[in-house]
Amino acid sequence: MTERVIPVEIEYSETVVIGAGQQGCGAAAALQDLGHEAIVLEKAEIGQAWAHERWDSLLVGSGNRSVRFPGWDYDGDDPDGFMSGPELAYHLRRYVQERNLRVWQQTPVRAVECPSNASDHDDVRFRTHLSTGGVIESRNLVAAIGGYANPRIPDLAADIDPAVAQMHSRYYRNPESLPSGAVLVVGAGISGQQIADELADAGRRVFLSVGRHRTYPRHYRGRTIHEWMSIFSLYEDFVTTDTGSGDDPRRLPGLPVTAVKDGVQELNLGTLAGKGVTLVGSARAAQGRVLVLEDNVVDIAKESSRSLREIIDKIDTGLRRRGFVAPEQNPAPDIDMKHISDFGRNLDLAHHNIETIIWCTGFGPDYRILPDEVLDAHGAPIQQKGILGALPGLYYAGLPDGNSLAPASIPANVENGRFIARQIHIDHILRSGSPDPVMI
Repeated sequence: MTERVIPVEIEYSETVVIGAGQQGCGAAAALQDLGHEAIVLEKAEIGQAWAHERWDSLLVGSGNRSVRFPGWDYDGDDPDGFMSGPELAYHLRRYVQERNLRVWQQTPVRAVECPSNASDHDDVRFRTHLSTGGVIESRNLVAAIGGYANPRIPDLAADIDPAVAQMHSRYYRNPESLPSGAVLVVGAGISGQQIADELADAGRRVFLSVGRHRTYPRHYRGRTIHEWMSIFSLYEDFVTTDTGSGDDPRRLPGLPVTAVKDGVQELNLGTLAGKGVTLVGSARAAQGRVLVLEDNVVDIAKESSRSLREIIDKIDTGLRRRGFVAPEQNPAPDIDMKHISDFGRNLDLAHHNIETIIWCTGFGPDYRILPDEVLDAHGAPIQQKGILGALPGLYYAGLPDGNSLAPASIPANVENGRFIARQIHIDHILRSGSPDPVMI
């Protein structure tokens, strides 16, 4: 009996984009602007992570002004505010519809193959295999999967009593969704502080295990921090991180803590401690229902306070040098140390009735669908400037460049997309032998 072979449907597109977040859709739109079509493949929905993979009250820390795409700037009535994740997804979906971008939703990619005999002259340098069984051949591939695809939880989590509920921040939704009892939030970045703040406001007993982070003031001298960053070109300070020699290179850092629910109050370790959140040191090990901590709460708070003062000093210096007038603010924003003290080296979960742990410990990239030859020993993309891949025609949109998160930020989709589109357009012009100019 002969086994029936089902033919694989093969389609061609000059460019395939994997991921329909802001980076992938930005690249497709920039290509469209230069007359090049692309197919965007999305395993779930457009803006999936923003709409469905963050907690309900999340606020976009870079602010509403940062939400822009090629040919479109934020057009809402609150430019200095902070939109929610679902609101950002709404803007992105509206943009895709208005631009009529070719996005295939609910289309997971199984693997990308690079034909070994492909040459610079070939139309097919990549074969993208879909989980549905189809294949899309292309000359170019843009991996817009992002660096924050894979939730990271430290190994010590496996040594905690399984009776304690554990989840990554990716799966947290709201206080009502958690078991009763106190909650330990691990990590003091944007996710950790926003979630701890929300839980405290909901009346939950909250413990926050601190770690290195930066804090910026929400307002200073009559203006929002994002206005000052624009006035004095401080955006690079906002997106550049001090990674530290002891950090896991596969774990991508976060931005400074700025956004709060009411858009007015400051959010930092001092305000959280003032609300009754118990600050404990960085978690280093676990033994059943006891966490072993570094006794570093005060040191972490002081380091965060230094980051806050540094940005304030840059604003003050800019005002003096340029002769700009702004109301004085005395005292300047700072972290109130009144309720902050070191906790000790052990946290007994049972003694404090802690029934839930939320790991706000960051994300890492997940590029396992790509061929091994384009990834390093850690499984991270081999790349230049966060965009150019290890093979001709392979591009990345949304990867950090060294210790700068600028290429991964929301507004960077415009510059990333246009750079990628220019490279693809130049390739098209040169390969076709067209006399058209390549300068665009």
